Amino acid sequence: MEKRSAPSSSFTSAMSLTLKGLDHVPGHYVLPLSHRPNHTSSETPLRLPIIDLSCLHQPSLRPLVIDKVRTACKQLGFFQVVGHGIPPSVITEAIEAATDFFDMPIEEKMHLESSNVHNPVRYGTSMNHVKDKVYFWRDFIKHYSHPLQTWINQWPSNPPSYKEKMGNYAKAAHMLQNQLIELVFESLGLNPKYLHEDIEAGAQVLAVNCYPACPEPDLVLGMPPHSDYGSLTILLQSREGLEIMDQDKKWHHVPVLPGSLIIQLGDQMEVISNGHYKSTIHRATVNMEKRRISIASLHSLGLNKKVGPAMELVDEQHPMSYSEGSFNGFLHYISGNDIMEKSYIETLKKNPY
Repeated sequence: MEKRSAPSSSFTSAMSLTLKGLDHVPGHYVLPLSHRPNHTSSETPLRLPIIDLSCLHQPSLRPLVIDKVRTACKQLGFFQVVGHGIPPSVITEAIEAATDFFDMPIEEKMHLESSNVHNPVRYGTSMNHVKDKVYFWRDFIKHYSHPLQTWINQWPSNPPSYKEKMGNYAKAAHMLQNQLIELVFESLGLNPKYLHEDIEAGAQVLAVNCYPACPEPDLVLGMPPHSDYGSLTILLQSREGLEIMDQDKKWHHVPVLPGSLIIQLGDQMEVISNGHYKSTIHRATVNMEKRRISIASLHSLGLNKKVGPAMELVDEQHPMSYSEGSFNGFLHYISGNDIMEKSYIETLKKNPY
């Protein structure tokens, strides 16, 4: 097991600030005016395409599902799935496990605290509380989750049900990812089993986030604008808070559809598709009344596996537009760079625009 970095003396969790009953946010959380959600958000909600995966039980409907996936990926890089096969009880218990973890006293969580992005299990706040110029109103625990038996013993032992409840969700999300990535590849005209062995040997990280109630939500963000590096992200959330940037660079909040999961393409899929599909910039907002819990199941190829555009998608009209990148390269980049200034995928583009 990797040696954990020593807890930072500057660590103050967002949950701790909420429990103090502050009527204002500390100055180092306040965003510049042009970055604040009330200054940049549109009043218009963005209703994501809804894809019913239960239709795949009828082979004759598969082309219709593939067409819906293709349209959603081309237009937004985000869609919602229903009929996904994950039992409601598994989803409910995952949210319960996350809630119980964040409700524990700070002393119970601090032994997992680390600012080292390479640690397989780490508790933290903001994005990187050691380097962030402006802090973000969230606490998180992240842990590697596939293969589950390799990592689960390093997960939190408290609360006692955490490993079982979150482990059941991690397994279900991984199975769903296997199904979804085949649909995305098929929608690109690739063999559904493209990179199958690499994907099965790939990484799954659960990013379990808590966005506490905030006394001045218009001044802060829970997470800054970013795209996810991996191939696919499966997002479960307890309430609204996700915002997506459209092609006109306007922000829209995404309504929550009960029972659905949000699927988003990551930077790896943009690279593999040679730019036919794009990862989408998104962020997390907070509110004054209630905390928001989200569980992002982040899927990517293996830590050191380099990935470039699929050669089937490279031709005279679509020259190779990206250099190869890896999950490890991404981690190395974010440990030393501010993603608010330049994202990792921008470093991979051969012809940035």
